Amino acid sequence: MLKKFFIICSGADTHILEDCSIGEQNKYAGIGATVFFTAVMAFIAASYALYTVFDNLYTSIFFGLIWGLLIFNLDRYIVSTINKTGNAIDELIQASPRIALAVIIAIVISKPLELKIFEKEINQVLLEQKNAMSLANKTQLAEQYTPTITSLQNQISSLQNDIVIKEAEVNALYDTYIAEAEGTAGTKLLGKGPVYKEKREKHDALLAELQQLKTENKEKINNIETEIASLKGDYDTQVATTQPIINNFDGLMARVNALGKLPWLPSFFIFMLFLAIETSPIFAKLLSPKGAYDFKLEDQESALKTNVLQNKNQCEALLKTDYAINDRIYSDIEKEDELYTYKRKKARELMQLQADAFYKKQKNIL
Repeated sequence: MLKKFFIICSGADTHILEDCSIGEQNKYAGIGATVFFTAVMAFIAASYALYTVFDNLYTSIFFGLIWGLLIFNLDRYIVSTINKTGNAIDELIQASPRIALAVIIAIVISKPLELKIFEKEINQVLLEQKNAMSLANKTQLAEQYTPTITSLQNQISSLQNDIVIKEAEVNALYDTYIAEAEGTAGTKLLGKGPVYKEKREKHDALLAELQQLKTENKEKINNIETEIASLKGDYDTQVATTQPIINNFDGLMARVNALGKLPWLPSFFIFMLFLAIETSPIFAKLLSPKGAYDFKLEDQESALKTNVLQNKNQCEALLKTDYAINDRIYSDIEKEDELYTYKRKKARELMQLQADAFYKKQKNIL
């Protein structure tokens, strides 16, 4: 049962193979088994590749099955259309387009399986890329907010600096009127005289300005700090919003690009393996000697071709004979007076009708 199934997979004519030897049947069963298992590998590869796209198991299996059947049909067609002629060069020329197609199929099949085999290494490459993208994303977002935040922080520093300068002036006036009271500076008269009172009033006025300045600047600083906090919140929101996009950067194209960053030699060996699997049915048929199946198939096709050519030649002979007979018939009746008289009568009637129609047309115009 399994042998018959693999023979069907090879695309061979089962009726012809039934009359061939066991060895001939086993040869085509082996070719069919290679075609079948290549389709199985194509199904697995396509299902994995589609799973990375759709992230749904059943959808991936469904479309992977369709792809596997497509590859199975192509391989079966490629193998079944290679005819053994006994001439190696003619067979190779005949198989060259099919070999090129087999190479394309091998590339398509091997790539998804390479992604699965090197999944851990690809994940490491993707992790490095994601980290770099996260840093670049934060840097780009920071470039949008940092200048504004820096400007606002400079404003806070400027307001705080104004307070410090005012405090220094107040402290300087305080030291001045204290020194005046102690007689260590100014008039150098001990006691709280008029000069002391004047300096004390300046100090008190400046202290009031300092208190007013602190109140006003504190309110401004609070407003600016609120604005800075809002900008930082917006920045954090932007980072949180864009990070999932970076985290999901692991689709099929990203994995293929990551695979390209790995050493090429292991991927090349895997490709060569699948290329050997894909082209093995073709080369098995090319390298195998012309067997009983090939002779019987050639005999059947030759008989059909001969029959078609015979029918074609017979039809051409019949047509040629029919032409000759018709020529003789028309040549014989060409000189008959009865036919001449009849056609002369009809021609006269036709010309009379044309003359009457022309007369009526001209009369209507006038």
